[in-house]
Amino acid sequence: MPLKNDGIMVILSSPSGAGKTTLVKLLSKRKNFKISISHTTRKPRESEVQNKDYFFVNNTEFKRLIQNEEFLEYAKVFNHLYGTSRSPVISNLQKGRNVIFDIDWQGADQIRNKKLDYKLITFFLLPPSKKILFERLSNRDMKDKLIAENRMKEFSRDVLHWINYDYVIINDNLENCYNKIVSLIDAEINNGPKDYDKEYIRKHIERLIN
Repeated sequence: MPLKNDGIMVILSSPSGAGKTTLVKLLSKRKNFKISISHTTRKPRESEVQNKDYFFVNNTEFKRLIQNEEFLEYAKVFNHLYGTSRSPVISNLQKGRNVIFDIDWQGADQIRNKKLDYKLITFFLLPPSKKILFERLSNRDMKDKLIAENRMKEFSRDVLHWINYDYVIINDNLENCYNKIVSLIDAEINNGPKDYDKEYIRKHIERLIN
């Protein structure tokens, strides 16, 4: 059973380009919220810092961590490996810190299935439209249109996993999206009323995939 003073786990997932990393950073500025830093085998982007944005490692080191069962979850995403170390997450939760995860649906499934003794709240973020998503992907530092097009192909598959999340939020405006997430986290923690329309989300998803 989770202890009263333990922290909670908050997962944010989304198709690539829907804005989850920006929102995770905003949430981490709240009192007592801490980002879980993932290991990855991909190369850093220009603005990324080792041991702050990710632990950048090679394939050999990543496989060693898998063999030692050091990951709470790990997955292959766009030909790169990503994983969350168990020890720092559990340590933070036991100290009463809330841990935010910036991970995809594969990692979210693994953490959910582990049924850890800590409260878990999961969010899936969606773009307002496929057109806007493509513009966001094309404008990122990966200016290669081919990469953006490949990620768009994955989009329709990734979206289908929305059903496994507690809440799905449309990121049409960053401030509004952030406020909705904060409001739902607070409502979950305090057993308060939740402003959430699942049918509206279902209709939005139908528009995205058709």
